[in-house]
Amino acid sequence: MPLPWLLAAQPEVFRGKFLVPDALPDRLSYREPLRRRLRVRFAGEWIADSEDAILLHTPGRFPVAYFPATDVRVELLEFRQRTTLHPDLGKTAWFAVRVGDRVHEGAAWQHVRPPAHAAEFANLVAFSWRAMDGFQEEDEPVTAHAADPYHRIDVRNASREVLVEMDGRVVAKSRRSRVLYESDREPQWYLPRADVDETALSEETLRTRCPYKGVATYYAIGGRSGAAWSYADAPAESAAVAGFVAFDPNKLGVYVDGKRLHHMLGRGGAKAGLDRAFASGR
Repeated sequence: MPLPWLLAAQPEVFRGKFLVPDALPDRLSYREPLRRRLRVRFAGEWIADSEDAILLHTPGRFPVAYFPATDVRVELLEFRQRTTLHPDLGKTAWFAVRVGDRVHEGAAWQHVRPPAHAAEFANLVAFSWRAMDGFQEEDEPVTAHAADPYHRIDVRNASREVLVEMDGRVVAKSRRSRVLYESDREPQWYLPRADVDETALSEETLRTRCPYKGVATYYAIGGRSGAAWSYADAPAESAAVAGFVAFDPNKLGVYVDGKRLHHMLGRGGAKAGLDRAFASGR
């Protein structure tokens, strides 16, 4: 089920709620075993490899993977006398990662003085997702951040008419779309390129990365940046929309059987965690 801070990040109309008499705590962190083999690669070397990684969920953040120090090549970590204070786990030491002549500052960290109820984190090490060359679950790459086991993707074929227009111009029209249902987000309608007027699309340099859908390419339409996007090489759970195009109802008229879609509520409420905020220690 969705965790409480993900629910709280969404407007009332779009979220569920816990049926409890009292308010949930303002901060509620949660740890659990990842239960998957996770590996980290840097400068051509595997620097961490574990089947016992721990996933940490903190309010409003994407989950972060921590590795037992025994499964990390700790000889490649160099402490720089730099520490920060984590709101839940206390004093945090930051390390550079060095392999041969290649070094990346602030690429790993450890909570050296966690509170008693989280004492295990003193023996765990985490890595910046952006600083590393890659993370893999078994032999499959994971992009952007650690995958959340409570985050689900379902894709369904749909024969309803989907019409996309801008200022009276039909940009796309299809009865063979695919609807992507994703945890904590509204349904997204993806249309086959054969049903899209590609002369209306202007490819942009913007790319975003998602562990569940892959790398998105964005398109401007009529000068409206980010009005459409597509995943060329989506992973297995969302492969059914690979190559299809989705449109932003905030920027275009998107109609399903004549009913205009509501504006999108935002693509998730979570923010990057420490694993993507390397060097600054945010």
